Amino acid sequence: MSDDILVSRLDGRKLIVESGDEVKEYDSKFLIAAVLVYVARATGQIEPEESARMIELIEEHFKLRGAETLELLTRAISEMEEEPELVPLLYDLGPTLSEACKEDLALMALKIVAADGKREVAEMEQFNRAMEAIGVSPEIKHRAFDRYFAETMPGI
Repeated sequence: MSDDILVSRLDGRKLIVESGDEVKEYDSKFLIAAVLVYVARATGQIEPEESARMIELIEEHFKLRGAETLELLTRAISEMEEEPELVPLLYDLGPTLSEACKEDLALMALKIVAADGKREVAEMEQFNRAMEAIGVSPEIKHRAFDRYFAETMPGI
């Protein structure tokens, strides 16, 4: 893409971004990968445990093969780095996600926050910003937390 994004619009369930003579499409898969990357990068870098967890979660959620997952994550990382103005545009895809998908995304993001075993305030702040930006309601976040704790602390 060139330096300036000229036009962005939703076309059904895809975000179309036009810049100069280039047109790119982004869908919910890209949005989910981008949100996970965004949360993982809160501390400045993505830890190896977070990378491994993102690959695992995306493969499982979308039923992708390893190479496809790696390609999706690599694209999300590079495009978000090269085009930081893309991030707020991606949030326009939030309303295209079902409540169930938003809940799954919130759960995946919580798993990324916990992946490296460190409690980083910056990651939870980034998590909250991302969830708010894509329109995840407090009720959906609450259900995601319930699911997370049910998986990680069974019997409590």
